Amino acid sequence: MDQDLKDNIMGALEQVIDPELGIDIVNLGLVYDVDMDDAGKTTVTMTLTAMGCPLAGVIVDQVKAALADIPEVKETEVDIVWNPPWTRDKMSRYAKIALGIR
Repeated sequence: MDQDLKDNIMGALEQVIDPELGIDIVNLGLVYDVDMDDAGKTTVTMTLTAMGCPLAGVIVDQVKAALADIPEVKETEVDIVWNPPWTRDKMSRYAKIALGIR
């Protein structure tokens, strides 16, 4: 996958807002990796801010919906991982400022 396509996918993922924190999953640092095979099957490896998050299904559906408009993406799989665990250090400067974290 070329960098332009990856940037396009990450841009689309910025439309997915974490319902608890109100910040998108990219700036929160929840998206660890995006990969695409030759058939256009796209795998988003991500985590959530809390294990057992009741909104996991909602976020997965939103990720799939966000990527549905990208022509190269034929199928989306969301792989939720807990390792490495998410920490506030993974947040962008924007997310920290928006949440008032120093």
